[in-house]
Amino acid sequence: PQDVITMNSRVRLKELKSAAEMEITIVYPKDADVANRKVSVLAPVGTAVLGCKVGDEVKWPVAKGDMTYKVEKIIYQPEAAGDMNL
Repeated sequence: PQDVITMNSRVRLKELKSAAEMEITIVYPKDADVANRKVSVLAPVGTAVLGCKVGDEVKWPVAKGDMTYKVEKIIYQPEAAGDMNL
């Protein structure tokens, strides 16, 4: 479905405690590049958001406990854009 986070999707997440936002792209491990906000699907956040929709809340472990984010927007989703060969 076009409203689901898939591989190579760019998404905006909002941390529920601080309201801080971040944008990331979910990529395969070989394409991960934290400086460019490309996060491996095998990273905790990548695994947590894959398959989610706008409005979903996701939680993943960090050193100080768990982080909880809300999916605010799917900025780009390859299938919705017709990019089937990424």
